Amino acid sequence: MAHKKGQGSTRNGRDSAGQRRGVKRFGGELVKPGNIIIRQVGTKVHPGRNVKLAKDFTIYSLVEGHVTFEQLDSKRKKVSVYPVIS
Repeated sequence: MAHKKGQGSTRNGRDSAGQRRGVKRFGGELVKPGNIIIRQVGTKVHPGRNVKLAKDFTIYSLVEGHVTFEQLDSKRKKVSVYPVIS
């Protein structure tokens, strides 16, 4: 019996793809309804005005407007979308 594994394949080489979390639309950017603003795990950023929190903690816009990041209290942040006044 051979004591070394021959020229076969290795047992390594598996890795999952990244989940592409993070801020997708930054402060001041114009968004449309349904645009994803943040993908996150848990509520690192809380939803504010005119945005919703999906069950996977994604925050998305409900209206067309500009993204604004605000302070909720001393430790927490929130994101809102304010409509464009024409």
